[in-house]
Amino acid sequence: MNPEATEGHPVFCTIVPPHVLDTLSRLEDTDRSERALRTLEHDALQRTRRRITTVRGLGAPTGTPSDKPNRTIYDAKRQEVLPGKKVHSEADKPSKDASVNRAHAGLGATFELYLKVYGRHSIDDAGLPLDATVHYGENYDNAFWDGRRMVFGDGDNDLFLDFTIPVDVIGHELTHGVTQHTANLDYFGQSGALNESMSDVFGALIKQYALGQNASQADWLIGAGLLGPNVTGEALRSMKAPGTAYDDDVLGKDPQPATMEHYVKTSRDNGGVHINSGIPNHAFYLLATDLGGNAWERAGQIWYDTLTGGELDKDAQFDDFARLTVATARTKYGDGEELQALLKAWSQVGVPTG
Repeated sequence: MNPEATEGHPVFCTIVPPHVLDTLSRLEDTDRSERALRTLEHDALQRTRRRITTVRGLGAPTGTPSDKPNRTIYDAKRQEVLPGKKVHSEADKPSKDASVNRAHAGLGATFELYLKVYGRHSIDDAGLPLDATVHYGENYDNAFWDGRRMVFGDGDNDLFLDFTIPVDVIGHELTHGVTQHTANLDYFGQSGALNESMSDVFGALIKQYALGQNASQADWLIGAGLLGPNVTGEALRSMKAPGTAYDDDVLGKDPQPATMEHYVKTSRDNGGVHINSGIPNHAFYLLATDLGGNAWERAGQIWYDTLTGGELDKDAQFDDFARLTVATARTKYGDGEELQALLKAWSQVGVPTG
């Protein structure tokens, strides 16, 4: 294992990928293009701040493990100042602000899955308080984990709605914190796509767990309910059928590949981290649906144990991760149906395991 992998260097991830915003920024419709450009510029600034924080270091976790979440919600009041005004604490009654309540519930759903299913105490496994800021910026079309908190824009009610709506978006972003405190996967190329895929996988599992859905009942969409009324599409990404989540005159077409045959080589988006994540995403979907039942159980356990087991290098490639999942499955379940389904899933997406 890389000795730096436990240091917990944060990445700056936004749920709406840069390639989508870049497409929007080139539109002739100046209102839409200017909103996208402002969001891109803001995200670039936040990304730079994250790198500075990474260099300085964040220090060791200081929380106290508890079986209860410790959530605090702040309101940025459409300014770009963090954390904003504190408006809701763990023991408070529901707010009159729906965004506050959705953020509180999404943080709780994430805490619940990690604790009840995997025995993990918050994001860092040391009781990290879960903070979130809502109503960030003016028509800000994104949400992000900044290494310390969740931050939600309100969207523009045109292309994107309020970013607190999909619980899997919240789970996705917070899982970047889990990765940050475990394998600490580099945010570039295939290791970056694995980083993104981990967040999609556990974001999907958090939604399924909260809704009580098994693998066959789940929609396997990331960001369903987020796209605005003027978009032709159903979500940001599809794990069941990568490349089909949206096909819109404004947003463009979902570029995700489902197999290595269509792997996208690009220097943009940190080497295509939001694009090529469709490949390990699809492998997980194939495994989970082949095994049946609750995806967070056997399939999710293999992924979680591989992420947190200490053997996954920060610069791991798809085949490195695949081989480790095979070793994990064999150790935990022997040579039975779990292993056979896993080998089949990786084969179907074209990632070698031996």
